[in-house]
Amino acid sequence: MPSITVPDYAGRSLPNLISELEYRLAGSSAGIRLDPALASRIPEASTYILFLFDGLGTLQLDHPAASPLKPALRGSIDAPFPATTTVSLATIATGLPPSQHGLLGYQSWLPQLDRVVNTIKWTTLWGEPVEYDTTAFLPSPNLWERLSKAGVEPITVQPGNFLGSPLSKALYRGCRIEPAFTLEETVDATAQLAAEPSRIVFSYLPHVDFAAHVYGQESAEYAEALTTVAWVWEQVGARLPDDAVMVGTADHGHIDFPKDRQVRIPNASHDKRVLYGDARAVFVLGDGQSLADELPAVWFPIEDVADWWGPGPRHASFDDRAPDGILVAEDDNLLLHRHADDRLVGNHGALTDAERMIPLLVRGH
Repeated sequence: MPSITVPDYAGRSLPNLISELEYRLAGSSAGIRLDPALASRIPEASTYILFLFDGLGTLQLDHPAASPLKPALRGSIDAPFPATTTVSLATIATGLPPSQHGLLGYQSWLPQLDRVVNTIKWTTLWGEPVEYDTTAFLPSPNLWERLSKAGVEPITVQPGNFLGSPLSKALYRGCRIEPAFTLEETVDATAQLAAEPSRIVFSYLPHVDFAAHVYGQESAEYAEALTTVAWVWEQVGARLPDDAVMVGTADHGHIDFPKDRQVRIPNASHDKRVLYGDARAVFVLGDGQSLADELPAVWFPIEDVADWWGPGPRHASFDDRAPDGILVAEDDNLLLHRHADDRLVGNHGALTDAERMIPLLVRGH
């Protein structure tokens, strides 16, 4: 049986952290705030910097290269399900759990298109661009629009090559975007923008996720990525304005899966089924129970797992976008459908501690 801990959406998860920051800045929030014991570890401030260290789960902070971040660790919260980037970024952009913002997976079934869409690139699973107005995909008003209405300026510092992408259009409607093309530009932009009151500055760092996916956590490249993001945190912290506070977290953690723990789902098993989602939690439209009997996985029908995405009221398209159920891989395995990338060492998406637990880092005052 795979290890499963459902995210604690009642006060100890990523949407709760976003609601806490929204409430402090705007006086109200769209969701449930952070558990008081955790919230008390974040000082009050006029401006908040929110760092998103893509792919840096709490357990990964034990790596020696992450040691500069450890003094800032104030606890752990849960990434929403599935523990994957676009789902968590949509949670940040809306302040809502996936059940309410409607982006249900990295690979998502969109019934109006009658196909599965890769929500990072907004392509089909085989790489063809999808014609879709992503600007209107997430609910309105989103977090940035609510903050602006309350007189708070939302700004995101993003890698410059992300500008104009379909995902950026979905996530940052109503948010000022500051492109950064070097680490130094990221540091300068984040520190300078935080000098003004009544702002939230959201800075995104992709380095750890890329290194973990491609090289794994035992590689020199992964250690270098940890060193890089820790340097950014330290540099901005050294320039932190008196009335600003830095908060750091992640979108998911990572686990290494060598080739002998990767299971390719046979082509014949795709007949009369649509398989998508993540390699750690495969979404199935069709019969999943008989497929589970052939694989190192457990089948969970949708009626048993709908709450994994969070509480109601559910997004209007939740039922149409949700799969018939989920094949959750055993802890030591990946399940690769025919379009899945078998070159990746690091993976995530399920509900083990390593994938679900993300850090709450705090610096300031």
